[in-house]
Amino acid sequence: MQNKYILASILVFLVGFVSMAQNGTPPPPLPPPPPGLPIDGGIIALFVVALVYGIYKMYKLSIKRVA
Repeated sequence: MQNKYILASILVFLVGFVSMAQNGTPPPPLPPPPPGLPIDGGIIALFVVALVYGIYKMYKLSIKRVA
């Protein structure tokens, strides 16, 4: 029983010693990520594609109603 207390005391001492030994400077912070890609150049093309698709869908729905 005495050996268990001695072993536990040694382990507690060693854990404290090891945790004190890890004193160091932290690594420098990472640089910020690059900015996202702009959508300025493609916004007009996206609008045109959406407009054409909307007209196509309206045309298909109007043909379905007539037939």
